[in-house]
Amino acid sequence: MPAAFSSFKISPGGLTQAWKNLASILEPVYADIGQKVAKSAVLNADETGWRINGVTHWLWCFATQKFCYYVIDRSRASPVVKKVFGTIFKGILICDFWGAYNKISALAKQRCFYHLFTELVKVDKRNSSDGWKAFRKKLSRLLKDAIRLSLRKDQLDSSDYDRLRKRLHDRLDQILQVHYEDKDAKRLIKRLKRHRNELFTFLHYEGVSPYNNHAEQQMRKPVLTRKVSQQNRSQHGAKTQAVLMTLFRSAELQGDNPVETVLSMAKNAIGARSAPAECFKLAA
Repeated sequence: MPAAFSSFKISPGGLTQAWKNLASILEPVYADIGQKVAKSAVLNADETGWRINGVTHWLWCFATQKFCYYVIDRSRASPVVKKVFGTIFKGILICDFWGAYNKISALAKQRCFYHLFTELVKVDKRNSSDGWKAFRKKLSRLLKDAIRLSLRKDQLDSSDYDRLRKRLHDRLDQILQVHYEDKDAKRLIKRLKRHRNELFTFLHYEGVSPYNNHAEQQMRKPVLTRKVSQQNRSQHGAKTQAVLMTLFRSAELQGDNPVETVLSMAKNAIGARSAPAECFKLAA
């Protein structure tokens, strides 16, 4: 180790301040990624619990194939989503059934099938009535048939694909028209009616998945961080967390070394005070 660095001491407080300074320097890049995410053609969104000084907050994730934009906010409601891309999103939003996404207009929405399958398994553990079993069988088969059709799209001509897709829509309508006495079936039918036009979007658009796996994958590392830490102690720390996680994860999504990329951005920003697109090579 060079003598110049042998006596250089690093403290936890010093590191924390350095990270805050780094996030402040690169905040324009963070904002630039937010703008790109808001203008994307297909966007995955998810949220999970987070704490700031012991108080419950929410970590939001908005992800494309190239960028991941994190926001930490006290709210889990629609104002956070509106803050990211306004009341109208011109692309396709892939999300779960959380009510905050209902307040946003979009070109189209795709609700996550995984959450429906999970709900079916969850109810199975406590409900074995004939009414539930009949409803569950029809819905599960419908969802699986839709997934199978999407996988066969390249093997079918357009007329056959359109015919089979229409049959799926008709089957959904038939399920929704049946009167079930079972309370769990009633509850899910109510949800399906509300989101009737948001279940088979993936059959109408390219590059759209029936699952929200992409956003959930971007949550894995933050969730691991949450398990081994106390998250953040201040709003400033939370903003730093969101900025740096956004930059590191976006670099990873594009196959770049995140540490080298962020270091390069910081050097460029400090040296030239460049515009975001100039100091962040991933923001093309």
